[in-house]
Amino acid sequence: MADSSSASYIHMVQHMIEKCLIFHMSKEECVEALSKHANITPVITSTVWKELEKENKEFFKEYEERQSKQEQMSEEETNQMIQKIISDSSKESDD
Repeated sequence: MADSSSASYIHMVQHMIEKCLIFHMSKEECVEALSKHANITPVITSTVWKELEKENKEFFKEYEERQSKQEQMSEEETNQMIQKIISDSSKESDD
């Protein structure tokens, strides 16, 4: 049961990271936002992010190149996006 619960938690973190990517957030912004708004320990987010990078090297290479060219979101925009992610995530888990 513990393995299933851990896998489910990691899957949820991965899903939230994917939402951060959709909103063009940097790794640092994502780690900070999930820590602040979803109470996910930064080391967990960083670890899952690193595993995603290993599995999707080309995607993350291109993503980082685009990130360096784009202006970072303001803190307020980040907060609004994270609240939407959390709201959407809780709605999905209710279904």
